Amino acid sequence: MDLPLHVIELDGGLTLRRFRGEADYPEFLRLIEESAEHVRPWMSWIADHTPAAAAEFVATRDEKWERGDSYTYLIVQDGRMVGAASLYRREESGPDVREIGYWLHPGATGRGLVTRATRAMTAQAFRLPGVDHVEIWHDPGNHRSAAVPARLGFTVHLRRPAERLTPAATGEEQIWRLSRSAEPTPAAD
Repeated sequence: MDLPLHVIELDGGLTLRRFRGEADYPEFLRLIEESAEHVRPWMSWIADHTPAAAAEFVATRDEKWERGDSYTYLIVQDGRMVGAASLYRREESGPDVREIGYWLHPGATGRGLVTRATRAMTAQAFRLPGVDHVEIWHDPGNHRSAAVPARLGFTVHLRRPAERLTPAATGEEQIWRLSRSAEPTPAAD
């Protein structure tokens, strides 16, 4: 099986890289704690955040990568962690689909970093045998998250009711999809 690259170097000092185990824990914990209030409106996992939960997350990255369940990258700008993104399987989507999820430190938003990272991760998804579609799921009220798939040529595949798990949740989820036959557009970040 072709696996996604461990390190993806993009222009402008942007790097996506696989976790390096415990060595990444201190800076990753700092990143989460500095970003907590920024992601709280949209990310349900932050409600359960503890240093121990972050340590467990970091500790499970290698196993999940090797099993092909989740390829999680740190988003690094000019040598400093600024976010994280994952390419993973969501059982309800089917075996030919992978999903991309992402978040950034509030000081790193508005510069196209997630758009560039998602474009690169979409290419990595299509390296995997049998993957025909990539999806991005988010609450439709999260306009910043919606802008990323729209810039890259994803189209709205489905919009459906969802449990309200975060303070800003609208009670819906929007699912964007891009097929292998479509090329992510090189629109401006």
